[in-house]
Amino acid sequence: MTGFPDAWYLILSSRLIPDLDGGYTISTLARARQMADAGAPALLLTVDPGAADAHADQRAEFVRRGAAGASEVFRNLFDEAVGPDGGAAEWLRAAARPGEADPTLEYRSVAGGAVDLPNVVDPHWHLATAPIVVRNAAGDALGVIDGFGALYRAWLTHVAAGLRAERDRPVVLICESRQLGELLVDWDDPDVRILHTVHTIHLEPPFTADAPINALWERWLAVAPRFDAVLWPTPWQHDDVRARFGDDRVDVVAPHGIPMPDAVTYAADGPVVVLGRLAPGKRLDHAIRAFARVVGEVPAARLELWGAGPGREALETLVAELGLGDAVSLPGLTLDPGAVLDAASVYLTTSAFEGQGLALAEALAHGVPVVAYDIRYGPRDMLAEGGGILVPDGDEVALADALVRALRDAALRERLAAEARAAAVALSPARAMQTLAAAAAEALSRPTRR
Repeated sequence: MTGFPDAWYLILSSRLIPDLDGGYTISTLARARQMADAGAPALLLTVDPGAADAHADQRAEFVRRGAAGASEVFRNLFDEAVGPDGGAAEWLRAAARPGEADPTLEYRSVAGGAVDLPNVVDPHWHLATAPIVVRNAAGDALGVIDGFGALYRAWLTHVAAGLRAERDRPVVLICESRQLGELLVDWDDPDVRILHTVHTIHLEPPFTADAPINALWERWLAVAPRFDAVLWPTPWQHDDVRARFGDDRVDVVAPHGIPMPDAVTYAADGPVVVLGRLAPGKRLDHAIRAFARVVGEVPAARLELWGAGPGREALETLVAELGLGDAVSLPGLTLDPGAVLDAASVYLTTSAFEGQGLALAEALAHGVPVVAYDIRYGPRDMLAEGGGILVPDGDEVALADALVRALRDAALRERLAAEARAAAVALSPARAMQTLAAAAAEALSRPTRR
C-alpha cells in the first residue's frame, strides 16, 4: 500500500515518441506504469502537434513493447483540438478571443486545419504570445489564443474539468518538462497541485558545483518555488541546488524507480557493456581508448557499445584506428536491455553528466558490477553502498585499471554483483511510489504554492 491520496493524476510531457529522447521517455512511461501498479493510474498528456494517426501508431508501439498498459492512457492536445465537425473543438473555441494572425509571422496548419500555429524562431518560442489562430470546419478564423502557454492551460483546464465532472476530486499534475512547467505556473486552478520532476543536470561544463547554469534552467529555477514540489533524481543534485539557490522550494529526493528481476544469474565471463545513446555527452571514445589498454592486459576482454545515435561513424573509425575490431563491437539499439545486462560481466559508463543514469541503475538491478566515472550526477549516489568502482572523472588510465582489476578478480566481481543487487533496492518502484505518494499527500495538505 503506497498511500496515494484520492485524486486524479496526470503526467504531462512535451512528447512521447518511441526511441526518441532516451531516458526521458523511458522514465516518464515507467512512472505511469508504476503508478498504475500502485493503484494510482495516471493519464499521459502530450502537446506535440503531430498527426493523430502518428500518435496512434506511437501509442500502439509503446503498448506492444510493454512500455504502456493501453493506448487509452494517452491524450494529446492537438488530437483533442478537433471537434465533431472537423473544426476547432468547443473548448478551443471558448478559449479564443477576437483577433487575427500576426502578419509578420509564418504559420502552419495542424489538427486537420483547426489550428494555425505561428513559427516563432526563438530559443524561447514557448514563451511567445504570438496569436494562435482557431478555425471552423470551413477554414474561417474564429479568433486567436495568445501564445502556447494560454493554449496549453486552456486544454489542461478542459481535461481537469472533464475529470472532475466524472468525479469531484483534486488533480495532481506531474510535469516532466521544464518548458511546460514555466508556462503552468500561471495556471490559477486552486484544486490542481503541480509536482515537477527533474531529468538532467542544471550545470554547464565543467559541471562543478559553481559552474555556469544552463541557460534553459535559469528561468525555470526562478519559478520553481511556485511548484508544489520539485522531485530531484539524486541527493547530490538536490543538495547542490539548495546550497547554491536557497531552500525556498519544496525539494524532494525522488529517484526514478527501476524494476529488479526476482533472480539473476551473473555472467562471469560475459563482455563489458555500455547502454546508451551514441552521442558526445556519453564520451564513448573514452571507453574505446581505455579498452585498448584493457586488452593489452586481458586479451580475451570484449566491449559492446549498445545504442544508436549520431556518433556511431566516428566511434567505428576510432575502433578501426586502434585495431580493436575483434574486441569492440557496436551492435546497435536493443529493445531488451535486460537481456544485454544478464549476459554482461561488467557495466561501464563514461558519461560527462547525467540526471540519474537509468542504464546504470538497471545494471545494479541485474546484479552487474559497475565501473563509472565519478560525475555529476548519479554514480556516486547509486554506488554509495557498493556495487561498483568509481574512478576520477575523465581519467582514462584509471578507467582501464579499474576494468582490468574487475575482469581479473572473480571474487571482486562476485562481491560487487551482490552489492549491486542490494543497492538497487533503494531504487525500486515500490520506494519510488512511496516517495511520490508522500509528495502528493503533502502538496494536497496545503494550498497550492501558485
